[in-house]
Amino acid sequence: MSSIYRNARFLSSATTTKTLPPEHGLEVAFAGRSNSGKSSTLNCLCEQKSLARVSKTPGRTQLINFFELPNGNALVDLPGYGYAKVPEHMKLEWQAFIESYLIGRTTLVGMVIIMDIRRPMLDYDHIMLEWAESRQLPVHIILNKSDKLKRGAMTQALNDTRKALKEYDLPATVQTFSSLKRLGVEDLAKQLDTWMNPVIEE
Repeated sequence: MSSIYRNARFLSSATTTKTLPPEHGLEVAFAGRSNSGKSSTLNCLCEQKSLARVSKTPGRTQLINFFELPNGNALVDLPGYGYAKVPEHMKLEWQAFIESYLIGRTTLVGMVIIMDIRRPMLDYDHIMLEWAESRQLPVHIILNKSDKLKRGAMTQALNDTRKALKEYDLPATVQTFSSLKRLGVEDLAKQLDTWMNPVIEE
């Protein structure tokens, strides 16, 4: 696997569109429900234990966090959705902020959506797919925690997710993954390489 992800470093956090860093290089956003293992997936990819903070209280992170790669590209950690015990008006503010980033960010070339393989394609996952479809943003779905299922159930979940994606008119791929067992890390890295290939080859 390319060592470029191992050298990711925290760049900045944003709480509003005005505090987003300047558009530079290419970006891939990571999204997912707060209990899907999003932070663990990022840490597993980058082989760093605490690059993305794993909260003991899922859903509290209100920031969009940017992690810069050595070539000037970035991995972007979006706030977890669908879980936080916060006021409804705050959830709506988060949603508006995430939507403005996804729709308007010109340097965004792809989105990784992390789902718990035992509970894939829930309401908020569909919302993320609809946003991606609106701007034809490529999506790669991570069915995380695959170590929790037997092979037959894992294959069924993979096939069901692929079938559900046919409802959307957008380029989308799916894979199984386990951040605990480090299964599927190279496949994820290859997908990111494909999206950010123009800069990676320089």
